[in-house]
Amino acid sequence: MGGGGSALKVCADHRGGINWLSLSPDGQRLLTGSEDGTARLWSTADGQCCALLQGHESYVTFCQLEDEAAFTCSADCTIRRWDVLTGQCLQVYRGHTSIVNRILVANNQLFSSSYDRTARVWSLDKGQMSREFRGHRNCVLPLAYSAPWDLPSAPCVEEAVAGGLLVTGSTDGTAKVWQVASGCCHQTLRGHTGAVLCLVLDIPGHTAFTGSTDATIRAWDILSGEQLRVFREHQGSVICLELVNRLVYSGSADRTVKCWLADTGECVRTFTAHRRNVSALKYHAGTLFTGSGDACARAFDAQSGELRRVFRGHTFIINCIQ
Repeated sequence: MGGGGSALKVCADHRGGINWLSLSPDGQRLLTGSEDGTARLWSTADGQCCALLQGHESYVTFCQLEDEAAFTCSADCTIRRWDVLTGQCLQVYRGHTSIVNRILVANNQLFSSSYDRTARVWSLDKGQMSREFRGHRNCVLPLAYSAPWDLPSAPCVEEAVAGGLLVTGSTDGTAKVWQVASGCCHQTLRGHTGAVLCLVLDIPGHTAFTGSTDATIRAWDILSGEQLRVFREHQGSVICLELVNRLVYSGSADRTVKCWLADTGECVRTFTAHRRNVSALKYHAGTLFTGSGDACARAFDAQSGELRRVFRGHTFIINCIQ
């Protein structure tokens, strides 16, 4: 059984639960988005709050921290861009008509998903919507993007993928692949019998892995839409996914994490010890970190499955690990 881990620093200025956190590319700052309607920037060196980002009119659902800007989205239907040095709001992106669930900054573009059944792409600087992706029959949750230079250059697909491909998952039980340049739906990935809660992309292999409330993970060719394989062993919803070195790690409501061979779907390892659902995953340097509804984070040896350490101190579900 693993030993206990102690908190090095506690960042405790929020007045509500923290829904998401994002680490800056250089590791020196941390961005947190909270139920209290604010986001905060923290120094990872001393745990001090560097900036309070105020302006949203409801809780912050998700956030992403880049080198020069912070991005937040909210149940107030907006997305905001902030100056990381001053905390000043630089841009408000308006257009969604319901809760904004996720955002993704990639290839100098801002992507978003919402309960309004759409995903959108925005001009970073102008704050204007460039394209709306409409076709899901229920709310859109996870997002992933594959840039054009990572996709095949064959004439038959080159025009379709000129702006890259956006992959979205929805509670309607499907994932969709969208042509960013045109806004057209490139493929609809059908097979799940429950909501698609999470997805990860194997960009070199043009493969999407989706996790669902139907307790399965499915692998898809995002160019052809073909379902490649189904991963079946979980006994509850698949909540989170991590793809590392041709291995897929999945966290589930069945209180386990499983490790699968990405190329075959074979389950090679099961990580137990959680007393509630597994809500967050992060792999780093041979260690798999998990967050759970039992308010504990855990560190496992990713190769052997041995529990190395349990981190206690939180009093409620752990939503995110970075």
